[in-house]
Amino acid sequence: MDKNVGIVIVSHSPDVAKGAADMVRQMVGQEVPLAWCGGNPVGGLGTSVDAIEKSLHAAWSDRGVVIMVDMGGAETNSEMAIERLPEKRRTRVVVCNAPIVEGSVMAATESSASSPLEKVRRAAEELYLRS
Repeated sequence: MDKNVGIVIVSHSPDVAKGAADMVRQMVGQEVPLAWCGGNPVGGLGTSVDAIEKSLHAAWSDRGVVIMVDMGGAETNSEMAIERLPEKRRTRVVVCNAPIVEGSVMAATESSASSPLEKVRRAAEELYLRS
């Protein structure tokens, strides 16, 4: 699966993250490395740097990984998780500023066409830039 950019979906709600991931799978199948995480370690709303890091490893592709986030705390924790990666991997991970559900589907669709990381990112962020 290393031919396609990976997608990580990070939400404060595990239900939102799983729902977005389910939509991606229904739209593009298994062609794209995909992982999701949501909620804090005790089961409430929030995000976890450890869970995000685990998801980055699960969806890793040498083509890169796009992280889709729902709100500011998810972005901050995603940046912290990226810092924990080996230095050579950090430059191949980007956090997208886009609607989490629509952006995830658009990013995965672009990734399934074997597009490069920056093109996958732009596909997701176009939705945000238009609104």
